[in-house]
Amino acid sequence: MSRISSPTLADAIKVVRAMGIEQKEVLANELFERQPNLFGSALALHRMGVAPAKIEVVLDLLFICFQSMKQSGLCWPLITEADLDKQLRRYVATVRFGDDLALAQRQRAMTQYLESHPEKPLLAYVTDELNKWLAGITPEATDNYVMLAAMNFVNCIAFTPIPKPAKRT
Repeated sequence: MSRISSPTLADAIKVVRAMGIEQKEVLANELFERQPNLFGSALALHRMGVAPAKIEVVLDLLFICFQSMKQSGLCWPLITEADLDKQLRRYVATVRFGDDLALAQRQRAMTQYLESHPEKPLLAYVTDELNKWLAGITPEATDNYVMLAAMNFVNCIAFTPIPKPAKRT
């Protein structure tokens, strides 16, 4: 079961989309304080040659992911650089695994990946938004970095263990 429910995600999307620039700045500051590595991985796309307009797409997805985390009511631990690296390697290996398969096997592997993902609503939302974005742009080589960063946010959120609250005595 997802830790970020569909209603929580839907509400986070509404909240972020309704924000003005000043409110997004406040959210960005909070994101930097609470999850600096996630924020930094989005900003690092500039060094990879990603255009500012495309970084904005990643930041909007990250803002929605972060707002969803906040609204989930859970106490999320810091996602570390090691977490980011681990999930990126894992995702790239999963995608590369599918490259060697026949079409039917690749589709079955993708279905299995999607069905077993712990954060299905968030994964579906980010995937859908990336697909819409891709349909409206002229492709560039750096678009892969955008997609990898966004999918890495989802996977880091999905696979980060949440500590159980301490029992009161």
